[in-house]
Amino acid sequence: MLSRREFIKQSVLTGGAVSIATSAFSKKIVDLSSIQKLTVLHTNDTHSRIDPFPMDGSRNQGFGGVVARAQLIEKIRLEEELVLLLDAGDIFQGTPYFNLFKGEPEIKAMSSMQYDAATIGNHDFDAGLENLANQLTSYANFPLLICNYNFAETPMEYKFEPYRIYKKGKLKIGVLGVGIEMKGLIADNLIGKTLYNDPIEKANEIAYFLKKQKDCDFVICLSHLGYQYKENKVSDVLLAKQSENIDLIIGGHTHTFLDAPVVFKNKKGFDVIVNQVGFAGIVLGRLDFEFSLFTSKKLVQSKTITVVSK
Repeated sequence: MLSRREFIKQSVLTGGAVSIATSAFSKKIVDLSSIQKLTVLHTNDTHSRIDPFPMDGSRNQGFGGVVARAQLIEKIRLEEELVLLLDAGDIFQGTPYFNLFKGEPEIKAMSSMQYDAATIGNHDFDAGLENLANQLTSYANFPLLICNYNFAETPMEYKFEPYRIYKKGKLKIGVLGVGIEMKGLIADNLIGKTLYNDPIEKANEIAYFLKKQKDCDFVICLSHLGYQYKENKVSDVLLAKQSENIDLIIGGHTHTFLDAPVVFKNKKGFDVIVNQVGFAGIVLGRLDFEFSLFTSKKLVQSKTITVVSK
């Protein structure tokens, strides 16, 4: 039988343990119920569209332009805490700005808008590898991500990254890039010794590394493969279906205006979201995700925001 003193001592210890356990349990509930919101903004195939389309009666008159896009991005950043701004390639070529300045104003504009990352499109080679490398070195404050091009022994050798991890609030977001087959699309003298590797194989390799070894909560692939083709050609749709650890594919190349993102099942039966927003910076894509321990990730809103000067 416990003495009165031993009984009181044990009661105090037990009570303290219960209090600590209750506190820890309450904290766990708070952590479980907390939601992190991530806003992903994206463009593709902007093609040197620095100014809006001229007011000449054409279908796209008044649309696009970096000033209007920057204003939209700034407004959203003021409204949302966690924002990623990404581009899926073909930054260059399409207006006299590129012919005259070889990409300088395009890269400066993206740096000013604080893009987090971009990938490489086929037209970004149009003034050669040395020019692309120089523009990035001189004016870019964002990385060019590409994992299936081997730039060894070229001017681009140290000017790109296969992936980058971003910390947004409590979230770790892994972003990688893949590019299209260059043979028959880009002149040999523009790509030099650049070697092309299978984009699906490389994307899966990097995505596995990001999700399983780096513990990323979300993996985004910036793709310049094209949305879909009639023939069995590598595309975003094929990549989505043959992937395993990619959550979102932001596409380019085919200038596809998707009214809403499309969801596919990957090899494991999980959802992969694919989106693309046309060309020339006419549209800014917006995808809002919520993350919690209950739902992992959930697309709660998607918008295609028309870029137009007011």
